[in-house]
Amino acid sequence: MSQAWVKIAVLLALLPWAGCGKPGPAEGPPLVVATTGMVGDLAREIGGDRVRVSVLMGEGVDPHLYKASPGDVSLLSDARLVLYSGLHLEGRMGDLLAGLGKDKPTIAVAETIPAEALRHTTASGEHADPHVWFDAALWARGIAVTRGALAALEPSGASEFEARAGAYAEVLRALDDYARVCLGSVPPESRVMVTAHDAFGYFGRAYGVEVLAIQGISTDSEASLRDINHLVDTLATRKIPAVFVESSVPRKTIDALVEGCAARGHRLTIGGELYSDALGGAGTPEGTYVGAFVHNVETVTRALGGRVPESRPGALAEYLAAKARKGGGPG
Repeated sequence: MSQAWVKIAVLLALLPWAGCGKPGPAEGPPLVVATTGMVGDLAREIGGDRVRVSVLMGEGVDPHLYKASPGDVSLLSDARLVLYSGLHLEGRMGDLLAGLGKDKPTIAVAETIPAEALRHTTASGEHADPHVWFDAALWARGIAVTRGALAALEPSGASEFEARAGAYAEVLRALDDYARVCLGSVPPESRVMVTAHDAFGYFGRAYGVEVLAIQGISTDSEASLRDINHLVDTLATRKIPAVFVESSVPRKTIDALVEGCAARGHRLTIGGELYSDALGGAGTPEGTYVGAFVHNVETVTRALGGRVPESRPGALAEYLAAKARKGGGPG
């Protein structure tokens, strides 16, 4: 048995006993543990004050490469409900999450989306693209399963969860509409976005943008010099003006594109930083799913020559204003 498997086996064996010899969880609302910020934000929006939500992967963390720490295992052992994205996004936590599912409710939110709505690529093989949150309407399908899981955990809050879920669904509908308006203003020939890894496929499919990436769907894959040179040729030939860095992915391959295009006599600029597999910092608008999505939409729109409206639609504007009053972050 490899060292990695031995470590996982030990961690799983300790789960039922992780609370022994230390004080139990603090009194109060039940603890919900989410792997990523996107999933955690979904739980917070629907659960409100009736649950405590803790997120394992914070700002700038790449879920494709994330390995659970002993502290994570302890937190997961205290959780009454575990929510994760699924579709192999948290690839290195797969065995741990499977083990947790034998002991407590452990739900892969994205895996409840119908298979026919998911995106597959040649590079992803038999697995679907896990980055479903980049299509706001598709991500909204995770509301129902999250509401149901929270209602099963805390039945007395079922009516509140239902009301909050309905209000949040309205916000996501407004977000989806806003993205279409913004990106629809970009000249058709300019609707090309280039990123470090293939995270924005659903975004491109939903909002009419061609997406080019250096790495595949998972950052576990390595970009070759041939891949970079091929993309440099494409960018220089098509005179694509901008590329984008990602908050959770090192920018070295993007810098290589800029340098390669410069050597070909084509000026390629950095259009801005996008939130891909992680949200922004706590206490900022981008620390929420909606805030990060708005940031991405507006950044791409401006960089590609589109026009961002002076105001945002009703439900979306009200949501963002409420977050700003609370300091910008989750709440």
